[in-house]
Amino acid sequence: MAERGRDRRAVRKVQRVAAYAVILRDDRILLSRLAERLTAKELWTLPGGGVEHGEDPRDAVVREVHEETGLDVEIGETAHVYSLHQHDAFRQGRRADAHALRIVYDGWVPVESPEPRVVEVDGSTMEAAWKRLDEVLDGTVPVVSLVTEVLAEHRVFRLQRVAAYALVLRGDQILLVRNSPRGPYPGGWTLPGGGIEHGESPRDALVREVHEETGLAATVGEVLEVSDAHFEGTAPSGRLEDFHTVQIVFEVEVNDEAGPLVVESGGTSDAVEWVPLSDLDGPSHPLRPNVRAALEARSRRMGP
Repeated sequence: MAERGRDRRAVRKVQRVAAYAVILRDDRILLSRLAERLTAKELWTLPGGGVEHGEDPRDAVVREVHEETGLDVEIGETAHVYSLHQHDAFRQGRRADAHALRIVYDGWVPVESPEPRVVEVDGSTMEAAWKRLDEVLDGTVPVVSLVTEVLAEHRVFRLQRVAAYALVLRGDQILLVRNSPRGPYPGGWTLPGGGIEHGESPRDALVREVHEETGLAATVGEVLEVSDAHFEGTAPSGRLEDFHTVQIVFEVEVNDEAGPLVVESGGTSDAVEWVPLSDLDGPSHPLRPNVRAALEARSRRMGP
């Protein structure tokens, strides 16, 4: 018994602090495959790694994600901490009493990012890829226990936004903008408008948004409708969000002498047109629901 006790005391204790990111995009998750020198089997983990002495964990995860995927990650404000204690493990070829503390942040990468690839040479990972969430959860993609632990607790970031939109009519035409690939519904046509910034009045926000998306000067009239939409999707930043928007729709007139033109570069709109009302049922302009809701609200206001 005494001999066994001495053996236990002789096992070296190793503690490691590491930082990781859970990066989701629609129905996929970004993962890194462990190198063959660590495991002979195919095994995937969250991108991330050890925090160096004196290094902030947030800086560490940004560095590690870039080394393992080649992508520039943004990190959320909060994190979860996971603890793993292995009394009998192997570290650097020797037995060890190992304790791992894993700090896991929500992360996201720009939607226009290239395909992931390993940048670090002779590191702990050999491949990076977007993997389907359902295949991770059902075991089709073999992952370390940390991945399933994180996904069991993970909640998509919740964001509520108040936005202002313009119903602009000219005779038998309506002014519409098309969602760019950075928007939640690429290719869909919607009313000009967008998010109200902190401290900004809804009317001022709408004048700004109409100019950015159409190049036209807006005169904002009365409120037509207040509605909302709730969906989960990838934001322009690349972050997966549980998104709730409250939408205030105004009647608006514009000075269109110069003709409409998208002014903002890299935004959520990539085209603007005067669309005949008779074309709204056609396939050339797939509509977002707020267009018809605004037209119906105007009809109710005008009466029979």
